[in-house]
Amino acid sequence: MNFQHSQASHCESGVMSSMLRHHGLPLSEPMTFGLSSALSFAYLPIIKINGLPLVAYRMPPKAIIKGLQKPLGLKMRFETFRNQATGVARLNELLGEGRIVGLQTSVFWLPYLPEDLRFHFNAHNVLAFGRDQASGDYLLSDPVAETTVSCAAPDLQRARFAKGALAPKGLLYYPVGQPQMPDWQKVLPAAIKKTTRIMLDAPLPIIGVRGIRHLAKAIERLDASGDPARTKMFIGQVVRMQEEIGTGGGGFRFIYASFLQEAAELLARPTFNELSETLIDIGDEWREFALATARQIRDRDPLAPVALADKLRQIADREQGFFRDLRRAI
Repeated sequence: MNFQHSQASHCESGVMSSMLRHHGLPLSEPMTFGLSSALSFAYLPIIKINGLPLVAYRMPPKAIIKGLQKPLGLKMRFETFRNQATGVARLNELLGEGRIVGLQTSVFWLPYLPEDLRFHFNAHNVLAFGRDQASGDYLLSDPVAETTVSCAAPDLQRARFAKGALAPKGLLYYPVGQPQMPDWQKVLPAAIKKTTRIMLDAPLPIIGVRGIRHLAKAIERLDASGDPARTKMFIGQVVRMQEEIGTGGGGFRFIYASFLQEAAELLARPTFNELSETLIDIGDEWREFALATARQIRDRDPLAPVALADKLRQIADREQGFFRDLRRAI
């Protein structure tokens, strides 16, 4: 199969960029991310990852895949399986037909990843594009890897059918038919408007800009003196979700800034270039927050949840101003 691997910043947008390119529609990773209105923020205390609240800097798993269908006239087929053997057989059948197939997996069970990056997170996306005839290993395009990788069949099966939060249930997905080049004048403003609604108008206080402030309150309430271990676990989870799981806070802001630069050219709106620079600055602030948090976790600086909460509120204020300006620029 003539498949071209490309390393990406984020797994789902990277997988979809590669999949679309393979099917004749060369869209960059930032364009797949922005066109699907994937940028967001959510503090979800009822959903636990490793026993701690989920903090998300993008829309939920599959949102990018599903969000590209309407603007691209793209039909995607999703399949999950109660029976593992059936799921394995179906993947083999599709690969035998010469398809490339997207898979949702658990990071923990992918042995080609460095051991210190393998933990129980079940929403990592990879592309399967074949099998090694001699060993039976699967040939994978993992967006976080520099080159294509191989994975033994038992390991991939464990990764596809891992239990816990966001359990993939063997999910595989692939396009039906050909994606179409969109009408940029129509789809780009619609996608940007949707992102501003997510960040500014979400009805729940745990979503968007209000979600950032909600997380700030939760961090501010941490007891740094009475239970420093618990405080470090909580703020450590925030940074892990930000910087390690699927790129995270600053990284997603940088991707969306690149999307705005592409949109500026396609729509002939230089204002989007100016706004992209603002968003890059906000991404840098997220990275500064992560660095300050990491220093406190490692005892290089005293634990100071209130100071971290204040930094988050500053970021929330900047994001609120940015998305209001973006809304006016559409």
